Amino acid sequence: MEHRITGYDNYLFKAGRHYEIYEKLGAHLVEEEGEEGTYFAVWAPNAVSVSVVGDFNGWNVDKNPMKPVEGEGIYDTFIPGVGKGELYKYAIKTQEGDILYKADPYGNLCQVRPENASIVTDIRNYQWTDEAWEKEKQKSCETNRPMAVYEVHLGSWKKSSDGENYGFEGYRQLARELAEYVNYMGYTHVELIGIAEHPLDASWGYQVTGYYAPTSRYGTPEDFMYFVDYMHSQGIGIILDWVPAHFPKDAHGLARFDGMPLYEHPDPRKGEHPDWGTLIFNYVRPEVSNFLVANALFWLEKFHVDGLRVDAVASMLYLDYGRQEGQWVPNDEGGRENKEAVEFLKHLNSIIRRRCPGAMMIAEESTAWPKVTEIPENGGLGFTYKWNMGWMNDFIEYMKVDPYFRKYDHNKLTFSFCYAYSEKYILVLSHDEVVHMKGSMISKMPGEMADKFGNLRVAYGFMTAHPGKKLLFMGQEFAQIREWSEERSIDWFLLDNEPDHRELNNYYRDLLHFYRSQPALYEQDDVEAGFMWINGGDTERNMLTFCRMTKDGKNCLLFHFNFSPVVYENFRSGVPCPGTYTEIFNNSRREYGGTHMLNEQPIVSEPVAWDYQQDSIQYDMPGFGMVAFRFDYVPPKKRSGRGSRARKANLRKAAAKSTKKRSRKA
Repeated sequence: MEHRITGYDNYLFKAGRHYEIYEKLGAHLVEEEGEEGTYFAVWAPNAVSVSVVGDFNGWNVDKNPMKPVEGEGIYDTFIPGVGKGELYKYAIKTQEGDILYKADPYGNLCQVRPENASIVTDIRNYQWTDEAWEKEKQKSCETNRPMAVYEVHLGSWKKSSDGENYGFEGYRQLARELAEYVNYMGYTHVELIGIAEHPLDASWGYQVTGYYAPTSRYGTPEDFMYFVDYMHSQGIGIILDWVPAHFPKDAHGLARFDGMPLYEHPDPRKGEHPDWGTLIFNYVRPEVSNFLVANALFWLEKFHVDGLRVDAVASMLYLDYGRQEGQWVPNDEGGRENKEAVEFLKHLNSIIRRRCPGAMMIAEESTAWPKVTEIPENGGLGFTYKWNMGWMNDFIEYMKVDPYFRKYDHNKLTFSFCYAYSEKYILVLSHDEVVHMKGSMISKMPGEMADKFGNLRVAYGFMTAHPGKKLLFMGQEFAQIREWSEERSIDWFLLDNEPDHRELNNYYRDLLHFYRSQPALYEQDDVEAGFMWINGGDTERNMLTFCRMTKDGKNCLLFHFNFSPVVYENFRSGVPCPGTYTEIFNNSRREYGGTHMLNEQPIVSEPVAWDYQQDSIQYDMPGFGMVAFRFDYVPPKKRSGRGSRARKANLRKAAAKSTKKRSRKA
C-alpha cells in the first residue's frame, strides 16, 4: 500500500530530506482491502499513545488507536468509512498522563475560527489550467523584469455585504474582483498576507497553526487553487507570506505537540521569543527542518504560487534577537549568529532553486547581514530578493520632515544609493508602516491636505525611479487616511466621494504603467551601469537629479525630483550627453491633482556646463515635482581648450539668465 509510511520514508524524514512528507503524514482519502476511508499518520515521538478522535467516533479516545511505525515516532492508522468533510484531531497521551487534543500539523483544511478541528479533505483533483504560465515561469529571470507588488490582506481588501461568513468574501469572488483591479492599476504581482491557517484575526496570519492549510475563512483548498489559477490566467503572479521563524502557543497547535518540546527548541533561550510570546522552531532537528522545507515546496508545487516572502528572517539569523544579556546562548564560537538557522535557509533556498526554477524567495531581513541574495555556493543565503528595510525607514523619516527643514536630512534621501547594488532589493511600503499608531502614508506627510497629496505624489514617483522592485500595501494607492485595520474593508468610498483620492489613484495607476513600459527602470536594476547621478547634493532646494540607463543606451530616462513646494521656471540641469530630451512623465498633471506645469516641447541640450556635466537643459519644475525626460545616451566627446573657454562664457551667461528668470513660488 503506497500511501502508508515505509522504512524509506522514515529514513528520509529522519535525515530531513523527505520533500513530499506531506503526502504521507496527515489525513489522506484512500482505499485499503476494498474499503474506502482515511489513512492518518502523525509524528509524535514523545507520546505514550495516540488515537484519532472526531464526530465519526464520538470523540472517544479509545475507539481508533494509532499504531507506532517502528523506530521513528510516527503513528498511523486506517479508519474505514471516514470521508471528506469529517472533523478530527489527534488525542495524544503524554508521559505525564495528560490527553492533548491537537489539530493535524499536516492537515489541509481546518474549521473557521474560533473552532479549530482539522477536516478531512482531498486536494488531488483540482484541474489546473495554467500550464503556459508555469512553463514560462520556469525559464523567467524576474530580476530583469518589472515587478510591482500589491500587498493584500484578503479579509479586509473588500468585505462581504451580505452578512454571511463573518463578512469574508470567498477566494473565487475575490479572484475576479482583485484581478480586475490589479490589472487596471498595473501591478505585476499580488502578495497575500495570512493565507496559512491561523486562529487570531489580529495576528494577520503571522501566528500560524495550520502550515499546510489555506485558511478556511475564504473557502476550501480547491477554492484557493482556483484563486491562484485565475490570477495566472490574468497574467498576475502570486506571492505568499510564509512564517518559518516562529509559531504560537495555542493548545491545539504545534506547541509541546506530544507533551514535550518537539517543533520548538527545548531551551527557552533558543526556543521562545520573549517580546512576541511565540515559540521558535528547532532548526537542529531534521524532522522539524523537513516540516518547513516540505511546506515551502507544498505551496510552490501543489498550489502553484510564484514565490514566498519569508517573514522575520532577522529573528532567525541572530541568537540575541529581541533578548537582553543573559537571555541568549552564544554559538560554538561565542558569536550571536544562529548557525543552524543559517544552514536551514541555505538548504531551503537551494532545494527550491533546484526543484522550482523561477520561484522567488524573498527575505524580510532588516539588518546588514551580508550576501542575503547571493547563492549558497558563494557563501550567501540564496534568496532571490531582500526587502529594503533601510530605504523604507530612511525615506519615511525624510518624508515626515517639513520641507523647510529637509535640507538637514538630505542624506536620508541619498544614502540608499550607496548600497543599492549590494543585494537584489525590493523597495517596500508595507502593512507594517500603516498600523499600530504609525499612521497611513498620507497622514505621515507634513502640511495641509494639498501639501500632503503633493508630498505623496513626489514620494511615489521617487520610489518608482529608485533602483529596486516595488511593493505597496493596499489602500495606500489611493491615500487612505485611516490606519489599516483587519476588522474592516479598506476605504473604497474615498474613490467615489473624494476627488483628491481619485486623482492620487489615477496618478499611481499611471506611474505603474509608466514603470512597466520603460526598460530603463528594470532591465539593469541590479547593476551599477543602470544608474547615473546628475546632482545628488542640492540640499538647499531639496532636489535630486539622476538617470536610469538601458543596456543599449536607447530610451534612457533623466529624472528630476523637487521635494519642496517651491516652483522653478527655466530651471537649468546638467544632462549626461548632448541631444534631445522629451518629457514623458510629469506628476503635476491636472488629472493627478497638480498645477499642470508641463514641458510639452522636446528640449535640445546646450553646450553649457552644469552639475559637473558638459551639457545642460532648461525646463519648468513644479513644486513637489517629478519630471522624467527620455533621451538616447551618446557618450560626450572631450572638447578642446578653445571650446572649454567658450563653454565657460556660456556658463556665465546661462547662470545670469537662469538667476534672472527663476521664480520661487510656494
